[in-house]
Amino acid sequence: MRWPVLLYVLAAAVLLGAAVVELGRDDPAGEAPAPPAAAATAVPAPTTAPLTPVPAAGPGLAVGVTEFNPNLVAADTPAPPPWEQARVALGELDPAFFRLVIDWHHLQPTPEAPADLNKPETGCMREVQPCLGWVGVRQQLAALASRQKEDPDRWQALVVLTGTPEWAAAPPSGCERDKATVRARAPRPDTLPAYRQLILDVLALAKEEGATLRFWSPWNEPNLPPFVSPQRAECDAASPSLAPGVYTELAKTLMGALDEADGEQQLVIGETAGLLKDTKLVTSVGAFIRGLPKDVVCASTVYSQHAYIGGDDPVEQAATALAERGCPEPHTIWITETGVGPAPEEYSAVADPAAAGCRDLHERLVRWWDDPRVTVAFQYTVREDDKFPVGLFSTDLTETRPALREWQAWGGKRSSTAPPPADACGT
Repeated sequence: MRWPVLLYVLAAAVLLGAAVVELGRDDPAGEAPAPPAAAATAVPAPTTAPLTPVPAAGPGLAVGVTEFNPNLVAADTPAPPPWEQARVALGELDPAFFRLVIDWHHLQPTPEAPADLNKPETGCMREVQPCLGWVGVRQQLAALASRQKEDPDRWQALVVLTGTPEWAAAPPSGCERDKATVRARAPRPDTLPAYRQLILDVLALAKEEGATLRFWSPWNEPNLPPFVSPQRAECDAASPSLAPGVYTELAKTLMGALDEADGEQQLVIGETAGLLKDTKLVTSVGAFIRGLPKDVVCASTVYSQHAYIGGDDPVEQAATALAERGCPEPHTIWITETGVGPAPEEYSAVADPAAAGCRDLHERLVRWWDDPRVTVAFQYTVREDDKFPVGLFSTDLTETRPALREWQAWGGKRSSTAPPPADACGT
């Protein structure tokens, strides 16, 4: 069930008096979309773990990770070489949060059958080896559960949905890129019940596997055309953005599903790409927030934002736009995708040698630690995507990146409110 925001905040305040809780490129095959969700949610059931508050605003920074391959996540199952060194390294990083991406397009190719949460995966990076497969979302949830059993206050999950199936997509319209894909187009209103059912199915499977999925976001990078297309009806930056409307329908559907479900779930809104300027094809962070209905913006006390090293820091624009909405409770900001490397410039990161980029990462993490509005930062993937190389290990898993040591210094059993660690880039 969803928990009203004010009740959540009151409960969080009580719990915080006792203890401080530590705490996109979301398609490794190079496909696209995903939008965010809304609102704080949770009515603890007697058989579930007690509600753990999100990190409170103030100095400090918890660490999170996105990783697709559950063989790198599992606590209790050694992996074959060269995978094992990456699994061990992630265990040493021991993140407070884990981001799980659910690709609707991939899981439900036809409306006649439900999403296949046992769909086998090759474990290759597209055609790039090595490959170590897994049994779909089920194995991802089982691996997550194995980590959560070690420490229920760590590996807290943020689930992000993405990717419209072809059968659910709206027809072409508006101002689209020449390479626009069907999966980027918004789900038609009549297909939203299938989106809702996917959420409920994932929650049911998580319960079966023993994993807790507390935080939910409706769609990945809704202000970017590979994930929501078109962004505008006309090819003019002054044309109103369509993205907030698409996102609103998804967010409200997600909220309804979380209301229906048992257990503790909280909405997280945003997942926006770190774009600070409106163009005919993209929506800036500030414009996206200003375009959302107030009841959606205020449905959550957490806003999630992507911010890659080398690009502009979007925190100020996001925080300013959120404050202007006048919600009863201020938002904290989670940086749910970041990383170092020669990522495409269009995704708000620029080429930088690994060592220098690691130093830039350290400086940015310290800045976010100092900013009371930013409470969590998530590294984007352990194994590097060869098309979006910001991971901690090379795609072939033979080389580690300097950023691995930096993230391990910030993670582990270190308290999120402890002073920032020294630069661990080794240069």
